Amino acid sequence: MTIKPRCPPHMPRLQALLGRIPHLDDLPAGVLTEIAAVAALRHYEARQVIYVAGEPADSIYILEAGWVKATRVNRRGREQALLVLRPPEVFGDIAAFSTHAYPCTVTALEDVEVWVIPAQTILGLLPRYPTFARAVIRRLAERVLHFTNLVEDLSLRSVEARLANTLLQNVERHEGQLLVPRRAWTTFDEMAVRLGTVRDVLRRALKSLEGEGLLRVERHAIVVLDAEGLAERGRS
Repeated sequence: MTIKPRCPPHMPRLQALLGRIPHLDDLPAGVLTEIAAVAALRHYEARQVIYVAGEPADSIYILEAGWVKATRVNRRGREQALLVLRPPEVFGDIAAFSTHAYPCTVTALEDVEVWVIPAQTILGLLPRYPTFARAVIRRLAERVLHFTNLVEDLSLRSVEARLANTLLQNVERHEGQLLVPRRAWTTFDEMAVRLGTVRDVLRRALKSLEGEGLLRVERHAIVVLDAEGLAERGRS
């Protein structure tokens, strides 16, 4: 008689979550089983630090609910966001695969739920499951492209252009309107961190785009009035 390994009770939940992440939506059953066997669900409250730059990169995280930011801070205390992530998303993977310390600090922007997976488990799966290894490579390649674009934005584009692109990346359609919802944590300070600027410069940039008729600032959202014009502004 063959005894099948017992399926962890949260495996369907993890499988559904991974199925929403590009390149990880068709993993072999063996990969899912081994990940589910060691995965632990953790809850972090808003503004709670998940890990700090310089800590050993011994875990990989899968974001199931809430938003997080990955930042670096210089000696003068200026903060720059490298990533602002919403679910479903994976983070902490680049450092774990390189066996270096985490290069940035990740903080919960609101209450979040993340699955924590030991990095050694993932590293052990790569040589045994080539399809999983290829999926991971594609994910890492996309992250490298993100950082390449970030360097280009910070060095070559104006604050107005960076703001325009960020708004378009987060726009949602509601009742025929294009809106960028203003969440509890989307203060001018947080937006400035994301765009690599300071609050006063961000205010002027937002007012400039509003003056051009590209958007309208409301209490709970930013309404995009001219998406094509905003996209053109983002290329300037």
